[in-house]
Amino acid sequence: MIQNVFWFLTFLAIISACMVVFSRNPIHSVLYLIITFFALSGHYLLLNAQFLAVVNIIVYAGAIMVLFLFVIMFLNLRRETEVQKPIAVKFAAVISGLILLAVLLGALLKADIQPGSEVDSQIGLVENLGKVLFSDFLLPFELASVLFLVAMVGAIMLGKRDPGEPTI
Repeated sequence: MIQNVFWFLTFLAIISACMVVFSRNPIHSVLYLIITFFALSGHYLLLNAQFLAVVNIIVYAGAIMVLFLFVIMFLNLRRETEVQKPIAVKFAAVISGLILLAVLLGALLKADIQPGSEVDSQIGLVENLGKVLFSDFLLPFELASVLFLVAMVGAIMLGKRDPGEPTI
């Protein structure tokens, strides 16, 4: 049963990722990318990484894709205004894509994958992530929180108006 779900999610992710690249309408490309992110979140759930799955849905499929849609609709892209690329650029893109595919296949063939090997089923749980985060990585975690606090205060100070400044 789980293998069928895995193959379905894999097929869905590959087809929707190809449709992101080959779709002519940019809004359709973004929608296919959202489907790809949901399929990847399904893979995270199969790997018992619930935290990564939820973060992937909230951050990528939720926030970033909404921003992409707003930018695409704001730009109002039309075929008449699109700059045509020379054949040399298209040829270089195909060659670089094939080189990337060769590198990925080479890394996959060199990987030592043992089917049926033991995997720790507790590795992706939020409880274990919290324990590691607050024990081994406490200092970097606190430094990141201070950095976020400073950025938030800076954004508030930059956005604050002067009392005597007229409103537009």
